[in-house]
Amino acid sequence: MTTPAALVLMARWPAPGRCKRRLAADMQSQLSINHSSERSARLQAQLTHHTIAVACTLHREGWVTPVLAVSGLGPSRARHWGRQQGIEEIGLQGDGNLGTRLKRQLLRLRHRRTPVLVVGSDLPEFNRRDLLMALESLHSHDLVLGPAADGGYWLMALSAALMQTPERWPLVGIPWGSSEVLDTTLESAECNNLTVGLLPQRQDLDHLRDLKRWQG
Repeated sequence: MTTPAALVLMARWPAPGRCKRRLAADMQSQLSINHSSERSARLQAQLTHHTIAVACTLHREGWVTPVLAVSGLGPSRARHWGRQQGIEEIGLQGDGNLGTRLKRQLLRLRHRRTPVLVVGSDLPEFNRRDLLMALESLHSHDLVLGPAADGGYWLMALSAALMQTPERWPLVGIPWGSSEVLDTTLESAECNNLTVGLLPQRQDLDHLRDLKRWQG
């Protein structure tokens, strides 16, 4: 039987004031909502639970092994939280920008010699079908990206072969947090002669306008 791909879930501990700060600020300034930090934290908890539920479904089906990469907690509490969510393999994201934290997770999993997928936990539309599409695309591409509407990406997936050549990973020189993340990543991939597959565009939930789209 083929070894399942690793699926890294990048998740922040959903504590008030420590997650979804932009959404909380929008709620406070645009709607004058009291306790906006608590409300946005509850929303983050729901999104994280949804992401983990999708991952665990694919795990039961034998497609992936979920790995929870946590920020906002220490090692012991992160392990406790992850196991409460039904995940056995838990680590910390560590310090640094997104590129540094992504590279840290990939290096930890390099020894498995399997494909690795990395997703965030801010996507209401996150679903089993998209992950299966990513796995299928890895059969013919080195790199698979899920574009986000804000110019970033909600998924990055690396083939087993690409996992063995870290010098080719498109993580250096990326303007993280900007609307140029996807375009710059694609340019970096081209410079490294990587074949790239793209999934459907999805909308992260970072601002109040994103929440309104989700609610219709």
